[in-house]
Amino acid sequence: MRIHRDIRYLDPADRGATAAIGNFDGVHLGHQAILKVAASAAKAPFGVVTFEPHPREYFSKSDEPFRLMNADAKASRLAKLGVDHLFEVAFKEALAELSPKEFAQHILVDRLGLAHVTVGSDFRFGKDRAGDGDMLKALGEDLGFGVTVSELIETNGIEVSSTRIRQALSDGRPEDAAAMLGHWHRIEGVVVRGDQRGRELGYPTANMMITGLHRPKFGVYAVKVSVLSGENVGDYDGVASLGIRPMFDGDVPNLETYVFDFKGDLYGAQLSVALVGYLRPEEKFESLDELIAQMDADSARAREILA
Repeated sequence: MRIHRDIRYLDPADRGATAAIGNFDGVHLGHQAILKVAASAAKAPFGVVTFEPHPREYFSKSDEPFRLMNADAKASRLAKLGVDHLFEVAFKEALAELSPKEFAQHILVDRLGLAHVTVGSDFRFGKDRAGDGDMLKALGEDLGFGVTVSELIETNGIEVSSTRIRQALSDGRPEDAAAMLGHWHRIEGVVVRGDQRGRELGYPTANMMITGLHRPKFGVYAVKVSVLSGENVGDYDGVASLGIRPMFDGDVPNLETYVFDFKGDLYGAQLSVALVGYLRPEEKFESLDELIAQMDADSARAREILA
């Protein structure tokens, strides 16, 4: 998949794509349905148009972190779904001020030269979110590109949405989130150096920051671990603690993952950690011996779940 982060200088050979447009945070089943509709209409390279930063980040800078995945994780997931081109449109003041017609003309036609676009029925665009699917169809007729509006999907009678997925994760229900995502919710990032307390306790962990991401319920999880870079690339099982480490008076949320049956160095490696099962909340124990005993129990339970 080719990623285009500066659409001002798009190669002429990359114009004329059929593309799905949206934020695609989480790339959940609803998003995947839109991608399938777009791909079925593709008579040219198949692309996705998305926005960085997420428009909600731009308009509500004081909000709690809400993103289900960062830009790299989103790109990785879209590549797995067969997308040929990812057009990351920079969401800045100039873009936010465009009217729906100006957005269609300047971005979709002049910059990207799209032949056909597919959007969800809840898609809104242009200044003050004034444009919708019907308006986009009318603009497409005037400006020379086709438009398909895809209906939203449901699972078990519930509309699939990033909002509902965030709520499931906040409640400690990763299985319900996965049912709407179509895949396990994953946290991706680079392993950074921590205080190495886990190593001293016999449980060396790979530490990752979760800055800018939605915070699932703090606690201990059974996890699937994919090492994406470095000399230990591969898939592993593990157990992870997500939170602020109350035992050690922490205050910055992070993800600490103990990879089962692993020997090696993961510092600097890119990891993707899938939350599979919620085991328990964070706790502050009376002693390190109690903590180690609980970690033993957590590991045993995680192995059972992942088996």
